[in-house]
Amino acid sequence: QVQLVESGGGLVQAGGSLRLSCAASGRAFSRSAMGWFRQAPGKEREFVASVSMSSGNTYYTDSVKGRFTISRDNAKNTVYLQMNSLKPEDTAVYYCATPDVRGNWTDGSWGQGTQVTVSS
Repeated sequence: QVQLVESGGGLVQAGGSLRLSCAASGRAFSRSAMGWFRQAPGKEREFVASVSMSSGNTYYTDSVKGRFTISRDNAKNTVYLQMNSLKPEDTAVYYCATPDVRGNWTDGSWGQGTQVTVSS
């Protein structure tokens, strides 16, 4: 089992930037895909971005392409989400996650979440 701890959330004005961090411990971090999800009030949790452990490829939901960047540092067992040009609609609790051995995100490991609030 992997333990994940997010940090870096906060309150920022529209147009500003934040960087989220997710520190992982447990099974070999470098063999895991990692991702960020978010859940806004009254809405379902949605995928934001992920990075593939095999290829290093990154994936983003359309609404954050060009504004958010996911990266990982295997030496530090940490994944980051750099968020630029933030919009009020980015307001949500952001969760770091890694899928289970079958590649299922829902059944994988999740952090406790960190609040991001973007004011207009």
